[in-house]
Amino acid sequence: MTPAGYAGIATKDQPRVFILINLRRLREEKNLIVALVAAIAAYAAEHDVLAAGRPLTLVVAFALVATIILVSTRVAHHAEVLAAKVGDPYGTMILTLSAVLVEVVVLAILMQEATSPTLVRDTIYAAVMLDINGIIGLAALLGGLRHGEQPYNDDSSRTYSVMILTAMGISMIVPEFVPRESWQLYSMFTILAMIALYTLFLRLQVGQHSYFFSYAYPRGAQAGQKAEHDGSDDERALPSILVIIAGVVIIGALAEVMSTTLSAGLEGTGAPMALMAVIVAAISAAPEILTAMRAALANRMQSVVNIAMGASLSTVILTVPVMEAIALYTGQPFIMAMSPVQTVMVAITLIVAAINLNDGMTNAIEGMTHFILFSTFVMLTVIGL
Repeated sequence: MTPAGYAGIATKDQPRVFILINLRRLREEKNLIVALVAAIAAYAAEHDVLAAGRPLTLVVAFALVATIILVSTRVAHHAEVLAAKVGDPYGTMILTLSAVLVEVVVLAILMQEATSPTLVRDTIYAAVMLDINGIIGLAALLGGLRHGEQPYNDDSSRTYSVMILTAMGISMIVPEFVPRESWQLYSMFTILAMIALYTLFLRLQVGQHSYFFSYAYPRGAQAGQKAEHDGSDDERALPSILVIIAGVVIIGALAEVMSTTLSAGLEGTGAPMALMAVIVAAISAAPEILTAMRAALANRMQSVVNIAMGASLSTVILTVPVMEAIALYTGQPFIMAMSPVQTVMVAITLIVAAINLNDGMTNAIEGMTHFILFSTFVMLTVIGL
């Protein structure tokens, strides 16, 4: 099939058209090419950077974090391309799963370098704060200031909320009361419970209850949504899938060097122990924030709810079994039980979300309440709580 924009070109010119198309795609993926070069250079210069002292080590570490975010943004873009083809609820499911995949890869690699047994717990907690309070808060605030009240399907928010509460309760609150000698048995139970929850959830999300996670927008909004994706509708799915795979591989390579340099650079600085967890959560959440802001400003709050709540649920329900399986394999348990402050913050967040997201409409005031909770999370992290 002749690609859009090249119709009418003679058959004999098709090889040239093919080359032009691929050159255009290479230019679009310049961030991936730059990241690949950065990964190779980082591997080659890793020992020299570590020997150069803390300032240079931290500069390189945060440069690698920025590079990982650029790559994850491209991964999210191609997930959006696939999402636009299949529509909701499949679309937002692809977006959230791609973000969680990036988070799991980075987290698994960081665990090889980090000595903190709470890194997994702190990362999941930070991700939930970023997704629910950060994304929904900012999106509802900006969207509310622009459009007033914004509609969505409240069935989705209730389903997400009860699933998140159940998953976090089982995996991050109950472990506080599990005897240490029983941690392996409870870890196996947690893995099975998370798999069972997510399997049923996926079946409902893409099956008989798929209407829970979609919203019938007016024709004008539907036209705007289609126009937003018109630039990518003519793209084939296979290139996007290949770029997502390549992006995750590059992120893994960058994360390995980043974990070494960041650990070495932060050692002895007095930085909060949870800082690395926040960085991991921010890496996966950055593309979601951009996508959610675009959706909110386009008056598509259903996409925001699906992205934010779906990402929170996927983070808990998918990251926990992977990390618990690693703990069982290595024989070294992680501390999964949240601290009292974290438990209180999660409880307040889910209560506020249950109240705000219960009537099918959001507004700027509801967005501000979540954004203030996000600001409180940032402040608590700064002071080491």
